[in-house]
Amino acid sequence: PEPGFPAENCSSVPQKKFCVLVGVTGSVAALKLPLLIAELLKIPGLEVKVVTTERAKHFYNAQEIPVTLYSDEDEWQLWKGRSDPVLHIELRRWADLMLVAPLDANTLAKLANGICDNLLTCVIRAWDLSKPLLFCPAMNTAMWEHPITARQVEQLKGFGYTEIPCVVKKLVCGDEGRGAMAEVWTIVESVKRMLEEQDLPTQS
Repeated sequence: PEPGFPAENCSSVPQKKFCVLVGVTGSVAALKLPLLIAELLKIPGLEVKVVTTERAKHFYNAQEIPVTLYSDEDEWQLWKGRSDPVLHIELRRWADLMLVAPLDANTLAKLANGICDNLLTCVIRAWDLSKPLLFCPAMNTAMWEHPITARQVEQLKGFGYTEIPCVVKKLVCGDEGRGAMAEVWTIVESVKRMLEEQDLPTQS
């Protein structure tokens, strides 16, 4: 699908749709993006779009993503003059729930400090705090264990975002320890739980 102007918010469409915006950042766990999208699309009534950072593109093949994929370039191509839509605001309006998976150390630090220097961080900076935002940290164990990480995770939870905690496993770099992104099934179950809280169907 070609990136373009997002339609009106899904919740306002008569047949009950639920719009999930997936953010993906430059952690090796971005390899799992195709699987994550495939599993999310099995949930009835779900519409999914993806916002990627430039570095995340290194880890997955865009051809394997069957939904609209937005990146920084789209933000600037859509906007030519004062009356044109601003993509990060349109995406914020469109989405009923945001899922950032994986959330790397760099983007975690940006979000905790309100930095918005790409499309993904701009969407999150503009996020409607009455809507759920779930984040899945993923980083090397040494980065995870740095004292600033716990502080930044708590900062995000303080904003009202929900952490899907990372897990212990052997990482791609060879280190073993905490820092790996939660399993895809855990993430999908967390999304389903959020849908149930919003009284939306999760069974076909």
